[in-house]
Amino acid sequence: EEVEDASELTKRDRSHLESTLKLNEDKPADDFSGVLQRLRKIYHSSIKPLEQSYRYNELRQHEITDGEITSKPMVLFLGPWSVGKSSMINYLLGLDDTPYQLYTGAEPTTSEFTVIMHGPKLKTIEGIVMAADSARSFSPLEKFGQNFLEKLIGIEVPHKLLERVTFVDTPGIIENRKQQERGYPFNDVCQWFIDRADLIFVVFDPTKLDVGLELEMLFRQLKGRESQIRIILNKADSLATQELMRVYGALFWSLAPLINVTEPPRVYVSSFWPHEYHPDTHKDLFLKEEISLLEDLNQVIENRMENKIAFIRQHAIRVRIHALLVDRYLQTYKDKMTFFSDGELVFRDIVEDPDKFFIFKSILAKTNVSKFDLPNREAYKDFFGINPITSFKLLSQQCSYMGGCFLEKIEKAITRELPDLLGSIGLGKKPNVLSCDITGCGETPKNRYKKP
Repeated sequence: EEVEDASELTKRDRSHLESTLKLNEDKPADDFSGVLQRLRKIYHSSIKPLEQSYRYNELRQHEITDGEITSKPMVLFLGPWSVGKSSMINYLLGLDDTPYQLYTGAEPTTSEFTVIMHGPKLKTIEGIVMAADSARSFSPLEKFGQNFLEKLIGIEVPHKLLERVTFVDTPGIIENRKQQERGYPFNDVCQWFIDRADLIFVVFDPTKLDVGLELEMLFRQLKGRESQIRIILNKADSLATQELMRVYGALFWSLAPLINVTEPPRVYVSSFWPHEYHPDTHKDLFLKEEISLLEDLNQVIENRMENKIAFIRQHAIRVRIHALLVDRYLQTYKDKMTFFSDGELVFRDIVEDPDKFFIFKSILAKTNVSKFDLPNREAYKDFFGINPITSFKLLSQQCSYMGGCFLEKIEKAITRELPDLLGSIGLGKKPNVLSCDITGCGETPKNRYKKP
């Protein structure tokens, strides 16, 4: 009877959704192909050579592909099972009661990582095919093994919103299930998607506020990405006002030990599904919360190129610091080696106690290096366990007559080329307007990200 009642519920008006996400606008999307081409060139000529020479990927396990540079913004949905993640995607894309809709239900229904992307017609793509296609940004997922690729699925849908963004639906967190029962490294896969997501929706519902080991691990993985996290208390119209207040407080109480930041993340309280809100609930509040979340999503889409360039620049800074550290380890090793020294013992002494040789402190003395960007000292024990120090060259030797020096090129990319590219986007959006629009010509500069 409840199922029949649900199907008879009247559908909610979608006009606010279409206007906020600009789904009815016929104007062509901004053409950033020239900017992407320049970004790709900077990456391949100025960042990748140093990255490969000092095997940065073996330290961070984060290789940037051409597919990742050109990919659309990614929105990741995380949270316990059956909190409404798939229903929310169906609602945002208007897929309910269509052949395209994601399967939903009260039991744990999503067992796969589902990537919903744009395509000319409805099409399902196997994970093995997605990983094999180098043009897509998912080829690095092959490293998680065959068991995982069988749990990865892509769905192409001809929808206007998907021309500008990609959604990723994840299996719900089930606290009483052991990790190994999944058959693949669930936390590592989540980390891969977290590292690449532009916006992360962590969804809860009033009946699933308990925090267990899996959820604790998830929030540990989200550390450092707080600005991208949005917490959603879904199915809010199923509660009376007094109950909702208690649940809201209980949610914060549960999450407080997990989110160790001064400013709490934004929490949206609403019901993200196509049916009308329950009567006698705060409909106006829920609608305003929903519009705020849609504006957040639209902001990420609008700023996709700025975010992409900033992401590549941050990657370049980490590659540069890694190269400086390896160079310093190698220089220290060469200084300590004598004709009678045992190379392995000398280097083990350096790796075990790098502070004795001022390795990390000497890097901090250089310009534009923050102590917060320095990698973990322990990570270099593992790194040099696989990569012998003698397999690297000093930075001073990484120069050629035609190509220049690797370090100079990456520093030029960080300090000049990528910031210039970022500035050209702002100018490019209004090519007929003088730069006074950006600088204010002596007036207070305009904040392009401030909501009106």
